[in-house]
Formats: sequence, structure tokens, C-alpha cells
Amino acid sequence: MARRREAQKRKIIPDPKYNDLMVARFINCILRKGKKGKAEGIFYTALENIGTKSKEEPLRVFRKAVENAAPMLEVRSRRVGGATYQVPVEVKESRRIALSMRWVIQNAKARSGRSMSEKLTGELLDAFNNSGGAVKKKEEVHRMAEANKAFAHYRW
Repeated sequence: MARRREAQKRKIIPDPKYNDLMVARFINCILRKGKKGKAEGIFYTALENIGTKSKEEPLRVFRKAVENAAPMLEVRSRRVGGATYQVPVEVKESRRIALSMRWVIQNAKARSGRSMSEKLTGELLDAFNNSGGAVKKKEEVHRMAEANKAFAHYRW
């Protein structure tokens, strides 16, 4: 972690199809080995599948799924004296979205299915319906924060 100054935020160009920054960030999270075209193909196919499987607007389903998987609290390690405490802290908005996207993609990869777009479709629909691996991860993080509420006074 840099001690001198905070790192500059890079500007992200909105995606070409929906002209949306959140979609562009999600595609960048899917990205592997610089294959952006492949990542875009996976995501856009997943959105098309969502459009056919549910009667909802795909972009709205995507936004709601990311929102449902986003944690409000998390635990951070804090060293006090000789002991290390897990201190619950609120999560910044940008980190909330980043964690949510990461968890959705991680759980989509872990699913059984034929293609990544099908796995992603399933995970996004599950997150939209408040179920699935990403939402379970969020609940687990919230449970940890709740269990360590006694150490909240060590917040910095």
C-alpha cells in the first residue's frame, strides 16, 4: 500500500453496446489475458440469455444482481497491542461494487455448465433473485461483521 499519496483512478471508457460504465467495469473483471473481445462476447451473450429466460430487461437484471450481491459491512484486521482483532467497518461504494462483481464472476466460474456465458447467466439470475453463491458470500461477510460487533470501538 502506497504511503506517500493515493493512487490516481484510471478513467474507464463506457462499453460500446450499452454505453454504460458499470457494464464496462464488469467486462474488465471478466477479462483474461487481454482478450477483451472474448470477455465482451461472454457478457453480451449472458445478457441475451437473461432476456430470453426472464421477461425482465437484461440491463436492469444485471444492475439489480450486482446491487443484491454488494456487502454493506466487512471485517478488517486491526492490531491492538499483541492481539489482532477483526473489526467491522462500512464498505465504500466503489469497493462494494467491485467486490460484488468479483464474487458474481468467481461463483459463475465455479458453477457447472457448458459455457461461461451460461454460467454467468445463471449466477446473475440467482443474484437477481437474492440466491446463489455471490449473495451467500455477502451474507457470510455480514455474519462475520455481526459476530465481531464487540470490536467496533477499535475502528480507525
